[in-house]
Amino acid sequence: MEIEMLDNALEALLFVSGDGLKVSDVAEMLELQKSEVNAAIKRLKEKYSGKCGIHLISYNGKIQLASNPEYSEVVSQILNPIKEKALSAATLETVAIIAYKQPITRLELESIRGVNCDYVVQTLLKHNLIEVVGRKDVIGKPLLFGTTDEFLKRFQIETIKDLPDYEQLLENIRVISAETEDEQKGLYHDFELPTEEEIPEFLQGEEISKIE
Repeated sequence: MEIEMLDNALEALLFVSGDGLKVSDVAEMLELQKSEVNAAIKRLKEKYSGKCGIHLISYNGKIQLASNPEYSEVVSQILNPIKEKALSAATLETVAIIAYKQPITRLELESIRGVNCDYVVQTLLKHNLIEVVGRKDVIGKPLLFGTTDEFLKRFQIETIKDLPDYEQLLENIRVISAETEDEQKGLYHDFELPTEEEIPEFLQGEEISKIE
């Protein structure tokens, strides 16, 4: 396949898919070497970069077209998607801990943060930033949580291995929190804890505490 045709075909696939595409799947379906697809990806990343409204991002062996973060405020004002600011400082700190310590139980998470984490765990599950990855082999078989592909996309990280220094990340979150404290007020009220009927089957039996 000619270079121009490959680039255009990949561009069309990404546009139509909307979701992330596995590089290995693309190479297999197009009957190409993975190196050829990676070369096309590199060219498209150069095309969709800088001030361009669309960027090509990579995460966990997948590629996807995404909006340029520089225009997130304009996009959010018009389309009103789930905004970054819908995640409070406490929620951001919690997902950072999960990212570095995964797989981790809720009690282990609470031991690190020193506060009840039921609410933020529910918020992160609702935003598909974390997921249940199993149960710990101890008494009670508590749920184990880990991050998702959505987490990688949201924070523009290609793989978990690309996470910055843990302490530095938490410090950055605290700085951002201090600068936007007024904006963060009342954000918890944007979400409600699920009623007993709404709790997913896999969470049945897990204690859900209410925020006073």
